[in-house]
Amino acid sequence: MHDGEESTVEEGVVVRKRRKGIYILPNLFTLAALFGGFYAIVMAMNGRFDMAAIGVFCAMVLDSLDGRVARMTNTQSAFGEQMDSLSDMVSFGAAPALIAYVWALSGLGRWGWIAAFVYCACAALRLARFNVNTGVVDKRYFQGLPSPAAAALVAGFIWLMTELGVQRGQDHWLTWTQVTWIMFGFTLYAGLTMVTNVPFYSFKDVQMKKSVPFAVIVLIALGIAVINIHPPIVLFGVFVLYGLSGYVVYAWRKSRGQHTSVISTSTDEPDERGLHK
Repeated sequence: MHDGEESTVEEGVVVRKRRKGIYILPNLFTLAALFGGFYAIVMAMNGRFDMAAIGVFCAMVLDSLDGRVARMTNTQSAFGEQMDSLSDMVSFGAAPALIAYVWALSGLGRWGWIAAFVYCACAALRLARFNVNTGVVDKRYFQGLPSPAAAALVAGFIWLMTELGVQRGQDHWLTWTQVTWIMFGFTLYAGLTMVTNVPFYSFKDVQMKKSVPFAVIVLIALGIAVINIHPPIVLFGVFVLYGLSGYVVYAWRKSRGQHTSVISTSTDEPDERGLHK
């Protein structure tokens, strides 16, 4: 008998059943994203806040790939979904909160750790809500700011300040007290926006397998070139705009009398009651 197989006898016929296993490819990306979050925490503990921020951004890239790889290779699984959520909690929940606290928020005393905890708790709540609302949410939008984008706001600000020469406890073109309170504001904004019902475009309706005009490839190349001019400034600016875009969409829908919630309006889901706002 081969390894990984077991056999049973049913009416004289030997039936071999494969043991359940775990798909390697998508989970490798998930584990790599988890390592990015862990690496970010270790770098923050060692005072390398620029590398800590880079670790969070690398985790974002890897996290965006694992789901697409699973769908493209038809290797989706319940295990992979749970693994992805746990990885996100570390990389985009705990890691940014701890990095922000070690870098600046610790100087605010109890207000600092409260802000860090609020961010971490909101990340957990947002991920839990995402898991239970998967079947009723409009796939084109996220309900609240996605946790990777929230992490990018927090880690991106730290990366930008570090690249501009702002050091802990030292006054530059901004005083350290001002930097600390700005960090406090970004942490709370990112955390609380994750648990709102504000719609943020998900880009999930972008089909990678479809052909696109040549101009699209040129624009992608230009985008990569712009990012390479100064990654901290460009990436932080992009995620600040994205972090505000949901409120713009919300206000625009509200002004036109449209539904502002991304929960679908079908009558097939009785648990949807009370979710529309």
